[in-house]
Amino acid sequence: MTKPFDSGPPLDRIAAAAAQDAGGVDPVLLADFLPALVAAVATGNRLGRRDLDTYRDSGRKAAARGVALRALLDLYLSAGWRLWRHLPEVGLTQDQAAAMRAGEVMLRAADDVVAVLTEGYQLARRDLVAAQAAARREFVDDLLLGGTQTLAGLVERAGSFGLNLAAPHAVVVVQAERPFTDSSPLAEQLERSILGAKADADALVTTKDGSLVVVFAAPDRSAINEVITGLTGSLPAAATFTGVQLRRTAQVGAWRMGVGRAHQGPSGVRLSYELAREALDLGARLGGSQQVWDAADLLVQRVLIRDETAMRELVEAVLTPLATARGGAGPLLRTLEAYFAAGGNASLCARSLHLSVRALTYRLAKIADLTGRDPANPVQRFELQTAVTGARLLGWPHSE
Repeated sequence: MTKPFDSGPPLDRIAAAAAQDAGGVDPVLLADFLPALVAAVATGNRLGRRDLDTYRDSGRKAAARGVALRALLDLYLSAGWRLWRHLPEVGLTQDQAAAMRAGEVMLRAADDVVAVLTEGYQLARRDLVAAQAAARREFVDDLLLGGTQTLAGLVERAGSFGLNLAAPHAVVVVQAERPFTDSSPLAEQLERSILGAKADADALVTTKDGSLVVVFAAPDRSAINEVITGLTGSLPAAATFTGVQLRRTAQVGAWRMGVGRAHQGPSGVRLSYELAREALDLGARLGGSQQVWDAADLLVQRVLIRDETAMRELVEAVLTPLATARGGAGPLLRTLEAYFAAGGNASLCARSLHLSVRALTYRLAKIADLTGRDPANPVQRFELQTAVTGARLLGWPHSE
C-alpha cells in the first residue's frame, strides 16, 4: 500500500475540505486515497489491487455507518479535484503533454476507485438488508409463536421495529387467494394503507405462512376500526364493482380478515394473534359472504367450540328432528338463521328469504312442531339459536 508523502500537497487540508463538501462525512473513509493518487500521477501507473481493496473496504464501512453513497462518492471526487491544482506535474511544468498524461492517470484512478467504492457499498448494503430481514423474521417468529423463554427480551427488541409493547396492541391477519410474501408490492401497498404518512406509527406489517399480519397499537376500539377500514379500503370488494374505482386496491383475489382483541405486552400480542387466527377459523366454519371476522363478536362461538362434545349433543338433541322434514334440515336451518338475524321480525325475515309472511309463519310452525321449541318464545329461541350456531360450527348436518 502506498505510504503517505512527507512533503508535497497539503493532503490533510484537502481531505478536510472534501469532507465538508460531502456534508461532513468522516475523512477517515478516504483511507490513503490522496497519497496514492499523488504517487499514481508521479509514476504514471494505475492503482494496484491492494489499494483498490482498501477503497472497497471503505465502501463497506460507509454503508455500515449509514453514510449515503452519494456523499461517499462526493468525498472522493471532491478530494480529487481539490488535489489536482497542487500536483507538481500540473502546477510546476509547462509541458502540456505531461499535464494531459497526469489528467488521464488521475481520472482513470478516480474511475477505478469509484467503481470499487460502489461495489463495496452495495455489497455491504445487501448484507445489511439481508441481516435486517433475518432479524425481523426472527423477531416476528419469537413474538407470534415463541415460547415463554423468549418473552424477556422482546420488549427491547420491539423498539427496533417501531413497537412499544408496553401499550395495548392488537393483531389482524389477512388470508387471500394470492399468498403474501415479505417485501412484495402487495404487502407494501397494504402497509401504506395503514401507516400512510405516519413514519413513526406504532405498527408492524409482516407476513406469516402466506398471510398478512399487522401488529398495531390499539389503545381503544377506534384504533382497531381505523386499521380495519384502511385494510378493507385497499382490498378488493366482495362483489364486482362496475363504476369508477377511485382507490387502488391490492389484487389478491378473494380474502378474509381475522381481528384479534387488544392485549398488553408481548404475551398479549401473541394472544391477539391466536384470537385473529381463531376468528378466521370460526368464520370459515360459519360460512357466508362475510369477509371480516372480529374476535370481539365471536365470544359465544368461542365458548361453544371449546366443548365440541357438549355442542354436538345440543345440536343433535335440538335439531335432529328437522332432518325428517321434506327437503331435509337445510331450508329450515336457513329460515332460523334469517329469523334470528332479523331480530325475530317476521316481515323482515320473509323479505330476506324472498317468502311471503304466511309461508314463513308456516315454516316457523313446522320447526316448533318438529323440535318442540317455539322460535317466538324467548327462552326456547335462545336454545334454538345456540343450537343453530353450533350446527354451523360443526358443519351439521353434512358432518359425520
